[in-house]
Amino acid sequence: MTSRTITRRHWLRTFGALSAAGYFGFPRIGRAEPSVQDPQVISSVDKGLDWLASTQSRLGHWSAGGLYPTAMTALAGVAMLSEGSTATQGKYSSNIRLALDFLIGKSRDNGLIGDPTSDNRYTYGHGFSMLFLSQLLGEEEDQERRDELVDVLTRAAKFSGEAQTPSGGWGYVSSKDGDGFDEGSTTITQVQGLRGCRNAGIPVPNEVIDRAVLYIKNCMEPDGGVAYSSKNRGSSRPAISAAAIACLFNAGEYDNEFVPKLLAYCDKKLSNLQDRQFGHWHYAYYYYSQVMYRQGGDTWGKFRDRIYKKIVREQQSDGSWTGDIGPVYITSLNLTMLQLEKAFLPIYQR
Repeated sequence: MTSRTITRRHWLRTFGALSAAGYFGFPRIGRAEPSVQDPQVISSVDKGLDWLASTQSRLGHWSAGGLYPTAMTALAGVAMLSEGSTATQGKYSSNIRLALDFLIGKSRDNGLIGDPTSDNRYTYGHGFSMLFLSQLLGEEEDQERRDELVDVLTRAAKFSGEAQTPSGGWGYVSSKDGDGFDEGSTTITQVQGLRGCRNAGIPVPNEVIDRAVLYIKNCMEPDGGVAYSSKNRGSSRPAISAAAIACLFNAGEYDNEFVPKLLAYCDKKLSNLQDRQFGHWHYAYYYYSQVMYRQGGDTWGKFRDRIYKKIVREQQSDGSWTGDIGPVYITSLNLTMLQLEKAFLPIYQR
């Protein structure tokens, strides 16, 4: 490999290995080996990624029983990018290229990545696609493909801004298609996707993000959690609340006055990993893991050890995980959580 082909991702891999070995004079802190180096975790990740690769359609997509191919493809792609592969290098490069081609092929003239005629929750796929494609942009070496990605993401970010509701959130479809309805989980998906775009150099108006932050504030309940929707509040939802903190962090709101209240609520509701009384367990911990990882130190280390042990224990013999929405969805989320410490994706880095 010549110096011209050493990407940022390969530099990170080498730097991390040398640092762990004690080079550069950096002291080792905590335990000698982080959980990500645990042989059981490594084996679990390898089996899970191989299962994803084996279930990819020849057209490049994954789905949840034939549904949500855009969202499932983007999530599976993110899991593979987290391993360190890119569209041109690595064990899963061919899978990532197929996913990339599939999602670019789903980009419409108005900027939406997805198919509104067959997906009644197309904003999920759109947001996750922005996340996946934006993480690829910095690694793309072919100028023609880079230009294509920039065009797709620029139009996608513009579509998201236009799809935002008057309340500052997003619904399952655009504000116009959904008569202004919004809810928390789709809002978080859009903000994280837009942050990925902004990090990659794609223009994202500040006012779009500012309105989303205000939306989260307005959906907060007295107990510190976040309600389902600005129009249908109900009680606080642990899953949406965890995602809301990740959303604030992605928006750069680390010192936002509402973060401590949200953290206290989530610490109370999500500290027991065995509690399945609330819905969307994997979705909740997908975002809560990102929040805990951002905090680092013992906060992350203790949480990491517990959730990694649980995830590895629940893996199926074929390498997949099962749960609501199907194995591709659950497997992709679990693999992303298990690989946070690899820090290959800018969106998840501290």
